[in-house]
Amino acid sequence: MPTLVMDPPPAEFDALIERREALGLDHRDEVWQGVLHMNPPPNYRHERLSNILHRLLGPYADAAGLEAVGTVGIGVKNDNRIPDLTLQRPQDAEPQWQHTAALVIEIVSPKDKSRDKFDFYAAHDVDEVLIVDPEKRTVDWLGLTDGEYRSIERSGLIDLGPSELANQIDWPQASPSS
Repeated sequence: MPTLVMDPPPAEFDALIERREALGLDHRDEVWQGVLHMNPPPNYRHERLSNILHRLLGPYADAAGLEAVGTVGIGVKNDNRIPDLTLQRPQDAEPQWQHTAALVIEIVSPKDKSRDKFDFYAAHDVDEVLIVDPEKRTVDWLGLTDGEYRSIERSGLIDLGPSELANQIDWPQASPSS
């Protein structure tokens, strides 16, 4: 259930935020134009698929001079998104928040808002977005063209396309509710 807490938040809210941070439950929380989105940790199937994708994409990233990186923030502290994986261009500094990524990977989950992030990613010059849907067992690969993401048949960054990647994935079993 979405909840919006208007300013000023009650003291209990600040305590909740501090507790989530202390317990490490805030690693996937996002701030969309100043509105905090508290995201639950991923379930086993989601994290397993993330690990599979990290292993599969790693050698392609290495060959292209990119770095496969787990969960990192794109944006700034008060306006950010946290994709499941990214391919980054190597950099000297390691800031808390990345301005951009070469490729962001979003794994579809219940109540998913991955596609709602497209305008944000475009504004942050993310070259490509990969949407992986474990229920449908599909991979949508999108490239940024004229400020919009459009389907592409092959990545312009790494030597791979969506159907090739989909065929390489050891897809998790369908959830019981499917």
